[in-house]
Amino acid sequence: MALESMSDQARIWRLLASHAWRWLLRKVHGGPSSLMGTFGAVPNRLLIAPQDLRTADPTIAVDIYAGRFVFAGHFVEAGGQSPFEVIPPSPDWARALHGFGWLRHLRAAETAMARSNARALIDEWIRLVGRRNTIAWEPSVVARRVLSWLSQSPLLLENCDREFYRRFLKSLARQVRYLRKTMNEAPDGMPRLVVTMAVAAASISMSGQGRFARQSLKNLDHELTRQILPDGGHVSRNPGAVLDILADLLPIRQAFTSQGVAPSQAVMDAVDRMMPMIRFFRMGDGSFAHFNGMGATSGDLVATVLAYDDARGTPPADAAHSGYQRLVAEDTLLVMDTGRPPPPPLSQMAHAGCLSFEMSSGRNPIVVNCGVSGKGHETWRKVARSTAAHSTLEYNSTSSCRFMAAGQLTRWLGSLIVSGPSVVPVLREENDAGIHVNASHNGYAQLRIRHERSIRLSNDGSVLEGRDKVEPTGSAPAGEQDRYVVRFHLHPGVKASLVRGGGAVLLMCTDGEAWEFSAPDAQVSLEESIYLSDVHGHRHTEQIVIHERLRHRREVTWSFRRTATAKPVRRRSSVDDDAADTLI
Repeated sequence: MALESMSDQARIWRLLASHAWRWLLRKVHGGPSSLMGTFGAVPNRLLIAPQDLRTADPTIAVDIYAGRFVFAGHFVEAGGQSPFEVIPPSPDWARALHGFGWLRHLRAAETAMARSNARALIDEWIRLVGRRNTIAWEPSVVARRVLSWLSQSPLLLENCDREFYRRFLKSLARQVRYLRKTMNEAPDGMPRLVVTMAVAAASISMSGQGRFARQSLKNLDHELTRQILPDGGHVSRNPGAVLDILADLLPIRQAFTSQGVAPSQAVMDAVDRMMPMIRFFRMGDGSFAHFNGMGATSGDLVATVLAYDDARGTPPADAAHSGYQRLVAEDTLLVMDTGRPPPPPLSQMAHAGCLSFEMSSGRNPIVVNCGVSGKGHETWRKVARSTAAHSTLEYNSTSSCRFMAAGQLTRWLGSLIVSGPSVVPVLREENDAGIHVNASHNGYAQLRIRHERSIRLSNDGSVLEGRDKVEPTGSAPAGEQDRYVVRFHLHPGVKASLVRGGGAVLLMCTDGEAWEFSAPDAQVSLEESIYLSDVHGHRHTEQIVIHERLRHRREVTWSFRRTATAKPVRRRSSVDDDAADTLI
């Protein structure tokens, strides 16, 4: 949506001025003159390699050796060139290339060829990239590269010659110095936190860094305290941020312990708060709920991270600081977005999905949001962030948040949320009738409309009842500006069909479980939708849609009722049960 008020424009210019100032400071603090060889700055050796918790696939090593690179939904064949000389198809592809996360696949191959290929690519980067590539020297990309080089150092340095060892450590030290000098100018949120984690990892992994260890831990403590909310969520409100942070933080904590340095209380507290939130966002099939930038879930990474959770803390029901509600009754699980958008500097990935929800029954996802495309295309990114891509009410074909309009400013700042719901009151009650959540938001204040959603999940999990109410906050909109749509996007595994003459929808799951959706006195229809966050790519699906006009009706009541349970399945063996327990 285009900017519509002077306050929006003033906010944007303040953000642009702040961005320009940070950029200038980064150039000054991290410029070539500030990084020229400080005496004794190059470490003699690496002391420890932090573990890489992310999943590796040795078959990808074959593609890399053949010059085929698939990142962010783009395939590039180098054709004999160095990948660092190829024109990148997208900025996200370039960030993945220069972040070197793909080294884990070469290490997993466990072959001399993979080791030789990895060293050759490191040498090519040192020789060809230097400081001439803007994306390669974005603080978050440098941090990713440092973490990757450290964790994969056994692959790179085992039995290598002295010259390569020296070149590698010299380049690594230079990058760490750059991060130390520009840390405060890194973009706020995840980029800055990743920088502090990379610097902390380097201070414990490289020799001669003892004088930096205390300060690096202090900086890490500060960012964790500032960015990890009291309930364990991240300030960006992206569920996946918690998983990514733990995947980097847990090995750093372990590395400090191995070197005889006790992790700080701030690190321990942050881990303890985040672990239950991993379970909070997991739906019945193990995937994370798709809110505010969450894409496909890496099930292997979730299982690995949860293996570090000794306390196995119970996820909260009311994550008020993060802005989410979790309703659980028997096998039925529902997660609802009841929060305001994050502050503009942290909102590049945030969505206009206030009061949307996802629901699963057992291992069957039923109601979903469209999620985030893994292809990295800007068009799909805009679609995914819109209110229409979420299971909630959309008024007048307008999103509940206003995004910065495409143009020159977005090149510098990204597509930030300029404004959105600022007041989101939430009331939660649990009694003999079930779990009841009532919430509203003022995201359509510019249209003089308030959206209120009330939902109740029965104690046996068989009935979900809801009501969406559209309430004018001033004079009622005139003309055609009174249309609204209530959407329920369905998971591709659900087969939907209209029944009762179009008055209800039968939902069939693959295991035989069935639900019926109904909305009394409303015309229900099925329309096409798309599920963007599937690990195998985009999948066509359907959505239940109710079109209404404010002049005719101000509220819509609806319900989901389970009409058939899943077919019995063969009892799993104890081995299967143990494996499943690691995923819970």
